Amino acid sequence: MSTAAVGSTEAGCSKVAGWASRLREWLALLPLTALCVGLLLRALGHPEFAAWAWTLATLTIFGALLIQIAASLTKGDVGLDLVALISMGGALALSQPLTGAVIALMYAGGEALEAYAAGRAGRAMTALLTRQPRTALREEEGALREVPIAALKPGDRILVRVGDVLPVDGRVAAGRAVLDQSSLTGEALPVTFRANEPVLSGTVNMGTPFTLMTGRRAAESTYAGIVQLVEAARAQKAPMARLADRYGLAFLFLTLLLAGGTWLATDDPLRTLAVLVVATPCPLILAVPVALVSGLSRAAGIGVLIKGGGALEMLAKVRVLVVDKTGTLTDGAARLTAARILGDLGESEVLRLVASLEQASGHPLARALIEESARRGLTLSQPEDVEETPGEGMAGLVEGRLVVVGGPHLMRMHGVHFPSQDEGGGMAAIAATVLVAIDGAAAAALVFADPLRADGGNALLELRACGIERVVLATGDRRAVAEALVAGLPVDAVAADLNPTDKTDAVTAERRLGPVMMVGDGVNDAPALAAADLGVALGARGAAAAAEAADVVLLVDSLAPLSDAIRIAKRTRAIALQSVWAGLGLSVAGMMAAALGHLTPLQGALLQEAIDVAVILNAMRALGGPRGGRQRWA
Repeated sequence: MSTAAVGSTEAGCSKVAGWASRLREWLALLPLTALCVGLLLRALGHPEFAAWAWTLATLTIFGALLIQIAASLTKGDVGLDLVALISMGGALALSQPLTGAVIALMYAGGEALEAYAAGRAGRAMTALLTRQPRTALREEEGALREVPIAALKPGDRILVRVGDVLPVDGRVAAGRAVLDQSSLTGEALPVTFRANEPVLSGTVNMGTPFTLMTGRRAAESTYAGIVQLVEAARAQKAPMARLADRYGLAFLFLTLLLAGGTWLATDDPLRTLAVLVVATPCPLILAVPVALVSGLSRAAGIGVLIKGGGALEMLAKVRVLVVDKTGTLTDGAARLTAARILGDLGESEVLRLVASLEQASGHPLARALIEESARRGLTLSQPEDVEETPGEGMAGLVEGRLVVVGGPHLMRMHGVHFPSQDEGGGMAAIAATVLVAIDGAAAAALVFADPLRADGGNALLELRACGIERVVLATGDRRAVAEALVAGLPVDAVAADLNPTDKTDAVTAERRLGPVMMVGDGVNDAPALAAADLGVALGARGAAAAAEAADVVLLVDSLAPLSDAIRIAKRTRAIALQSVWAGLGLSVAGMMAAALGHLTPLQGALLQEAIDVAVILNAMRALGGPRGGRQRWA
């Protein structure tokens, strides 16, 4: 989706939503005004004019509802709005204008209240759609020029001023960035990024101005993807909502059956009307949408984007977790974890010479060495006469010294002998060992590993506490590497040496124990994410394919919010069901009371209005509530 298209979609959705909201407000205001005017006219001794005011308001809402139901019937949808239509028609036919006006107010007011509740619940998601920047200040020939963000391309340098929203993903090119990521991740405190560190579009510069080196086009950046995901989430209809529709048909049948039975038993049209009025509108069609949208909004506020109510429901039901290793349970990048010095040179000098040579390589371990030297503040030199042997290593001159970096075979080719324990040994099972020779003599053995995320163990423990009964690690790495990584963690099984097809099969095999949640971040995880009952992608730095295939996207680069999202999903589902059954129970009790002659149509309308308000307010509780305490893993 282009930036223009995203903006057009946002504007179009805002206009339609605004028009619909205003229409609901006017429809609710009309019967309210008519009701007040009619009561005033009656008090002034003009009951006939009061009746006309109430009848006019009822006819207006009746007509609008008739058009809405006719449109629904053409799509094959039969809903509980039919009860409201019959009730208003019955009130008009039986010359009960005041009752008709109250029913009209009850229906239109319920629609307006639901719209208000959904609007309030969707603020966190809507906020993502209203903050997209339109232009950026790009450096061109030593000057700054304001250009549309659609014109930005990878490699451009742009100035990000204080308060600016980052328009594209990229890296800090100059200066230090202090960013507010709360709109994407829910993190309240600003986060500091230094030179060459990646930053995400959609975040806000809270510090001093800095230069951003763009990494993607605007349409391909994180923010544009999030906008698309939000729109997809809004468009989906949850299984619980569809279930409410099916229950609604059953309730409609029960309502008509009870009303018909009352008519046959008593031959009293007013008592029959009272039964219909108490069932109008049903809390079933109000509670579920409000609760689900509230839950989606609550999750978005903590950095978890859930693609619709269906995914929210499944999140509350998952029992098995299949988690990828690289980039998900681990940091996804090699780090220098140990250095065994074998010669006369110190560790810092060895590292400086090796990193200087590795500047000529694009290997991941080379990047790890360069980043480590930068962290230590080492000054690198320009390498010369570099020769790289694919799969073996490289050699070259640094400040006139011959530096060779690689494996045992390359060292033997250069006639350098290393003790056997430094050539890999048992350590190779859990890490990568790189040998270093300087001027023909063994200098060091450097050990690299992809470490467990700092919050990895705690995240798994929290997921266990949320109801996950089985945890499976799925990885393409060797079994020894995977088992060593999760030793002591709450992991039940390890599936290693997997290709993407094998990961998909592993997810499918785990379904025997219950709904399966797959968590991953790479392109190779996309098939497994799509195959799982619920796919969860780390979207902060993961592959776009993974985010597209997943049902849930973690906008923060951490597994920690996932347990909070599960708690939110469970609480939301419980509140929705609670609202439905409590509302239905009260409505059925009111219908029985009306059938026995204990409620007049007017009393029934007022009772049902109170039930609807209570149900919606209860459903909105999904917006708040505690996330639950965290446990610690050690």
